Amino acid sequence: MNPLGFLFGLGFDTATEIGLMGIATAEAARGMPVWSILVFPVLFTAGMSFIDTADSLLMTGAYGWALRNPIRKLYYNLTVTLVSAVIAVLVGGIEALGLIADRLQLKGGLWDVAGSLSDHFGMLGYGIVAIFAGCWLVSALVYK
Repeated sequence: MNPLGFLFGLGFDTATEIGLMGIATAEAARGMPVWSILVFPVLFTAGMSFIDTADSLLMTGAYGWALRNPIRKLYYNLTVTLVSAVIAVLVGGIEALGLIADRLQLKGGLWDVAGSLSDHFGMLGYGIVAIFAGCWLVSALVYK
């Protein structure tokens, strides 16, 4: 499955991967050797593989725990779906506000916060992983 996951990961057209391709193209135009440019996709793939593996382990444990009791499964699925939807809206909103602030050169309260969050999306990702881990922990404590 690892080679299949690797190929699948190379096919994602995420903003990060497009940015990575842009960096690689710019460096190739400056004369950087091809073997050096290939370091960027390898690092990206390694990072994505790590986070996807951690997410898979967490979700396997969480859903295995929830499947033991039908009512627990229902409430857990509802909670995870709600949290996923809220996070998706927040991430999309932060990205949109950050782009608007950048393009229109807006300054001040909300725009500065959105720009700062957009500049630190890695930390936001860690926070999201922590939120899902916290949901599992709270659910385990409530339904124990």
